Amino acid sequence: MSKPSINKFSRREFLRTGMAAGLGTALGKRDPAVRDPGSSPGMGPAEDALIEFKVPPIDPVRVGFVGVGGMGSAHVRNFLKIEGVEIKAVCDIVEDKVARIQTWCEEAGRPRPEGYSRGDWDFKRLCERDDLDLVFTATPWEWHVPVCLEAMRSGKHAATEVPAAYTIDDCWALVETAEKARRHCIMMENCCYDRPEMLCLNLVKKGLLGEIFHAEAGYLHDLRGVKFSGSGESLWRPQHSIKRNGNLYPTHGLGPVSQCLDINRGDRFEYLVSMSSPAMGLNLYCAAKFGPGSPQAKQKYALGDVNVSLIQTVKGKVITLTHDTSSPRPYSRIHIVQGTQGIFEKYPDRVYIEGRSPADEWETLEIYSIEHDHPIWKRLEEQSKGAGHGGMDFIEDHRLVEALRGGRPLDMDVYDAAAWSVVTPLSEKSVAGRGRPVDVPDFTRGGWKTPRPLRAMEVT
Repeated sequence: MSKPSINKFSRREFLRTGMAAGLGTALGKRDPAVRDPGSSPGMGPAEDALIEFKVPPIDPVRVGFVGVGGMGSAHVRNFLKIEGVEIKAVCDIVEDKVARIQTWCEEAGRPRPEGYSRGDWDFKRLCERDDLDLVFTATPWEWHVPVCLEAMRSGKHAATEVPAAYTIDDCWALVETAEKARRHCIMMENCCYDRPEMLCLNLVKKGLLGEIFHAEAGYLHDLRGVKFSGSGESLWRPQHSIKRNGNLYPTHGLGPVSQCLDINRGDRFEYLVSMSSPAMGLNLYCAAKFGPGSPQAKQKYALGDVNVSLIQTVKGKVITLTHDTSSPRPYSRIHIVQGTQGIFEKYPDRVYIEGRSPADEWETLEIYSIEHDHPIWKRLEEQSKGAGHGGMDFIEDHRLVEALRGGRPLDMDVYDAAAWSVVTPLSEKSVAGRGRPVDVPDFTRGGWKTPRPLRAMEVT
């Protein structure tokens, strides 16, 4: 078998599909059909803003899936276990993957969903159906925005895997299109539902850590083998490492700490600075795996092995955000939340609360989980067993369906999707500018100033 080449890509090839120009979201182009509200922090909320947006109850929730590889298939398995869901259609450029999902549905006693596999853009036919409420995409990154825009413009709600977008214009396009179409657009950030992160959030909202003023987060995951496996993400992910330098995957770490800091709900990101180390890890890995003279080992990679970004909020709070997918190391999202009365850490898991913990001694999470385990986990623990990533994938899917069926605002909204995702292009700009500060757009146009509940704290 020949060695996989990072220079050989199929229909998902990065340059050809990168900005989805056919849907008007290419670099430097704003969709003329959607108004441009600007990003001045002095502006008030747009009249059609989706702050606390909800729609009449949808029951059952009729779903079409676009992209059913690893994560897409995992979401399908979850949705098949959730009450009040009908899977009506499934789309993937690989026909066998579509057939697999159709079989799963039939084996679960559900009707066989219609399949779409005529090429890259066949999701447009899926979105045209009149029997869908929600389109869920788990495609490679460059297709998230095109699928979401097509869904919303076709009258459907949109859900996307992370990141929601990776250009500033595309973040605005999601916000503007959601507002114009009056449709939900949610980024499915599963790490906001991990049990320790939700325990931390519960401690924060109960005031046990005092006022939160600093957080650390990140995505530190050795993906060298994934990037050069010859299948799956290796068909598209290495191209991002070749062409881009910044924090390419911020939301797993950033989402949970943003909720602790009330981002978009009383505070917002104001600006960031970002720096990257040299790119060495992928070349060393490829030289060992494929040989020093291989194209992979000789390839020039733009992505620094470690990127560190500092984000400051309007209220002066600071987040340290780290990205590293090219180094030999155990997995970590860091997750440190510091308050005036205590600190919570994950990786390793530990808590210290002044006046409650022994002086200068960490305590285990177990000591606090009995009393302060998040009520969502208490309610859904049994149902989530066996689901991906320790059950948090099931919980995020369940929460989405539950909110749509109940006609309630979602736990996360399009403004969260844009704010958490825009860190990627802004970090690239800052790195290219030798760490210069870069302003973060206010996607809420002032709506962040009014505190509002975090729906993930509500249990129904």
